[in-house]
Amino acid sequence: MSDSRDNCPIDVGSFTRRRFLQAAGVTVTTVLLTSCDDPNEKIEAEIAHYERTKVAKITELKTDVPVSFRYPFDDSHSQAFIVKLGTEAGGGIGAEKDIVAFSSLCTHMGWDLSDTRINYRKEHKMLGPCPLHLTTFDLTRYGMVVAGHATEALPQIVLEVDGDDIIATGVLGLIYGKRDNLDLPGGSVG
Repeated sequence: MSDSRDNCPIDVGSFTRRRFLQAAGVTVTTVLLTSCDDPNEKIEAEIAHYERTKVAKITELKTDVPVSFRYPFDDSHSQAFIVKLGTEAGGGIGAEKDIVAFSSLCTHMGWDLSDTRINYRKEHKMLGPCPLHLTTFDLTRYGMVVAGHATEALPQIVLEVDGDDIIATGVLGLIYGKRDNLDLPGGSVG
């Protein structure tokens, strides 16, 4: 009986698991490096712009006390919150760049995390864990996922300051339950 390795062009006997993984790593690295145009090129984030809406006043915000609101529409898929973190945050506004706002719908399965008394972790400046699959989001780093099943950051509400007023102007990231952020209120679900 003949061994199937007899007709193989590669010396299978000397091709160990380690050598296979090394070869695979070199191949993947080569493909990734050759597919990048310019690693120093800045890529602008895509923001869905909506009607400018006043969502809060700077003087009324208290550090680590989130305030709920609805944006960009007044529907169940527009649950959001604004919070003064007391520490600088990505996309933050105000004198200390510590005021941020996010959609409060978990990006994994859409659980509403707007009960921030339970879900906001002031000592870590995080939201979560979501009771469905324990996803937790870092509010100082654009709402990125730090644990759990979600694979996308919380959509961040883009804010501007106009005197004492805080104005929402758009959304960075896909709002859960929408196929795109231009859906009208009550648009596509899931």
